[in-house]
Amino acid sequence: MTVSGTSRSQGVVRRPRPSSRAARRPADALDPLTPTAAMSSEQLPEDELSAMVLRACLIARDAVFNVRESIATGSRLAFLAIKDCEKELDQIERRIDEQLPGAITRVNETKARELLACLKFITDLERIGDLAYSAVMHLQSRREKLPAADSRQLVEMASRLCEMIERVHQGFLTRDLAQAKNVLRSDPQVDAICLALFQRHLAAKATNSATQASAQNFDILLAAQALERIGDHAKNLAEEVYGLAEGRSLRHNTRKLAYS
Repeated sequence: MTVSGTSRSQGVVRRPRPSSRAARRPADALDPLTPTAAMSSEQLPEDELSAMVLRACLIARDAVFNVRESIATGSRLAFLAIKDCEKELDQIERRIDEQLPGAITRVNETKARELLACLKFITDLERIGDLAYSAVMHLQSRREKLPAADSRQLVEMASRLCEMIERVHQGFLTRDLAQAKNVLRSDPQVDAICLALFQRHLAAKATNSATQASAQNFDILLAAQALERIGDHAKNLAEEVYGLAEGRSLRHNTRKLAYS
């Protein structure tokens, strides 16, 4: 799995073209399972809720991709795209909150489980949008150039997270447990990068009496922490994919699936 280049051999993440609006293609322009593109007049509202979650997955993925672009290139367009993504996720969450109570009263147990998963999904996806915006805001406030070592580790975290969210999307779409397993295996890798970044800064502080430099780099640690928390939300989503595929919760059995 490639984590820092502009392409992947598996072709998992469909990356936005740099020339597209704000470094991000509109999710509903290319993805066939969005409410605007996929819902015909005969389809039920509960199907539209699932389609909105699929779209939200792609928007969250775009947000994290643009965090990566903002860190790697300093692109102002990427920053604006993250802000747009965060707003779109808020709007989708409101729509699902409004429509789900009525929809869940009209369906059987299997469909009800899917709708409840939609509610859990959009809660985590909306939070991912908030954290992506938070991460880039911390770094936007810097006057100094981001150190190369920090940039490299933050870009790697964002790249892995982008991959994880794409796999969540595919897992929800196809009920594929392999996608969920991959996400659960990737989360500790994101945690390890974050930990290494923190340890390097703590070691530098211990050997350097310049507290001003430490204060200037505090925003880097906050950004890394925000990205690490995105990984936690992606892990939650992978567990929901497992629940949909298997019909039972993974909350108390994560380790077994993650390393099987």
